[in-house]
Amino acid sequence: MFRAPAIFVSHGAPTFALEPGLLGSRLTELGQRLASAAAIVVVSPHWQTCGIRVTGAPWPETIHDFGGFPPPLYNLTYPAPGLPGLAAETVSMLIDSGFAAMVDPERGYDHGTWVPLRYLRPDADTPVIQVSMPHNLDAAGALRLGKALAPLRDRGVAVVGSGSLTHNLHEVRRAGESAAYAKEFAAWSREAVLSGHVDALLDYRRLAPSAIRAHPTEEHYLPLLVAVGAARGDTPMAIDGGITYGVLAMDSYAWGVA
Repeated sequence: MFRAPAIFVSHGAPTFALEPGLLGSRLTELGQRLASAAAIVVVSPHWQTCGIRVTGAPWPETIHDFGGFPPPLYNLTYPAPGLPGLAAETVSMLIDSGFAAMVDPERGYDHGTWVPLRYLRPDADTPVIQVSMPHNLDAAGALRLGKALAPLRDRGVAVVGSGSLTHNLHEVRRAGESAAYAKEFAAWSREAVLSGHVDALLDYRRLAPSAIRAHPTEEHYLPLLVAVGAARGDTPMAIDGGITYGVLAMDSYAWGVA
């Protein structure tokens, strides 16, 4: 059976859906390797819950969970089917791994899921389920969540952590040079990911340069650790994404695509 990859994708701002930049076409190229995938499971920071919830609707709606952006964004949809059976199986796997989990039969796809998937699978022809992040998730818990989801890959289900390699929205800028600290943090993360330094990634808030400035809160970095956990030691591949709005590093990573 096709062994699906683990992926971390930086989804940046919602406008990424309209502004592909460097990353969009590279995600589309990567997504061609998902043509044989049975499904895609996405963990997004834009759905945080008490415990873990998993989308169980057969046709999840597209959620426009943002405000103040260009009107065309609100017309975009991502009509990928859900997979209720897989959702139920995923919940059972998570419970077996010690997580509190349940199916949510009504939740749709937030922009942390549908925006990058519009590039990865533009035809929306692969079933998708979304997994929420617990409110109290930390770095160690994110790695453990990824490890709990990893067996899905052997069944042809891709595991995607969708976040942002840097995410300080207070410093977003429309023009000018990209912030040095964002470049430095992205470079440190790349070295750690490509070298397999999982312990360093877990302790990134102490070890990485300008970690607190790059991530005033953790939720957009934790999906990287979910993907690292799901990777199960596979060789990583870096996907250059550049920096948008001066501070949002868009680098992404994939494992198991060689």
